[in-house]
Amino acid sequence: MPMANPYKTREGGATVTVFVPYDCRNHCPFCINKQEYADTTGFSLEKICASIRRMDAITPRCDFVFTGGEPMANLDSLQIMLDCIPTTHRVFINTTLPVFEDQSPQDILDFFTRNKGKITCVNISRHIQHYVEESPDELIGQLPVPARVNCVLWKNYPSAELPSFVERWKDRHVSIQFRYDYTDTTPENLYREEDDKILHDLKKYFTYKGLDGCRMRNGYHFEYDGVEITYHKTLPYSTITETGPDGVTYDILYDVIIKQNGDIHSDWTGVMMDVPAYEHVVFEPDDQKWLERC
Repeated sequence: MPMANPYKTREGGATVTVFVPYDCRNHCPFCINKQEYADTTGFSLEKICASIRRMDAITPRCDFVFTGGEPMANLDSLQIMLDCIPTTHRVFINTTLPVFEDQSPQDILDFFTRNKGKITCVNISRHIQHYVEESPDELIGQLPVPARVNCVLWKNYPSAELPSFVERWKDRHVSIQFRYDYTDTTPENLYREEDDKILHDLKKYFTYKGLDGCRMRNGYHFEYDGVEITYHKTLPYSTITETGPDGVTYDILYDVIIKQNGDIHSDWTGVMMDVPAYEHVVFEPDDQKWLERC
């Protein structure tokens, strides 16, 4: 289906998120991706690699993010996908850092050592409430690439445990990102602060440093005894339609999604991308900027 409007995105290109073609063993209650892995029919590593190369050809300096599923549940397949990405791109991996019977901590370390020149940061899911079997914290401290701990503060999280959670990571050389349940985020509450319980809890325990953001997402920044902390909120979709100063109405893309079967989407909501049209995308300056500094 042809797109409704021409595409616009930020300089460098929209972030390309790749859904790996294999599942994880977890069942996190807030995960909305799990249902996509119930039926693996049509999943294709080969087609994903072709789509990665297509996105590289169109925007050779965009960011790539691997998610799932669990990217590190199949290190051989992940390596094949990584090898498709030139070093002009930043690459991020969202993972629980799984250790299995046939995958040891040393296997994980060896993988990151081989790829430390390509991986910009590994985002590791760890939560105040335990939802999955976790690999040892010591492993995270040994990683040869930058690491960040991602923690979803979901429903009735135990707010009094926030300081001890941060203390847990103080000597692991990682930053921490607390995340709002983005399925509940709307344009109306993205920047609303008065009834944001998470924001008030974080300001109670940690030193507030400022806010950055754009149309689509934001980050409230904190510090605690040398640990960098961000509270992240984002909308549950990634396209905003606006009329520019040139009088043209654009679909402004923040994320491009490569699905498990290799299909390329222009939004998280199942919208297929008009890939030939994206080859003529209009670029605008990145609108992510500091809105408040302390």
